[in-house]
Amino acid sequence: MIIVCQAYTIVNMVKRRRGTIVPKLGMKIKFERLKRNLSQEDLALSAGITPTGLSKIENGSVSPTIDSVEFIAEALGMEFLELIDVSKVEL
Repeated sequence: MIIVCQAYTIVNMVKRRRGTIVPKLGMKIKFERLKRNLSQEDLALSAGITPTGLSKIENGSVSPTIDSVEFIAEALGMEFLELIDVSKVEL
């Protein structure tokens, strides 16, 4: 039940901020990666995605799947909800 409620909250957050969440999420992922001194290749390999895919996520040119974000969060040692909280990220 909690997972369903959290997913519903995420969907509503995306609807309210359409157009800004993808680039903000990409910026946050890049910030967290650099804070940990990880290369794109290192993080991508740890998360099970391609370096090119991670680059596209970080620059906001693609919308990552929830699974990809979950894998990235795990590779960064973060909780999923902590990573997707982009409320303090400014474009």
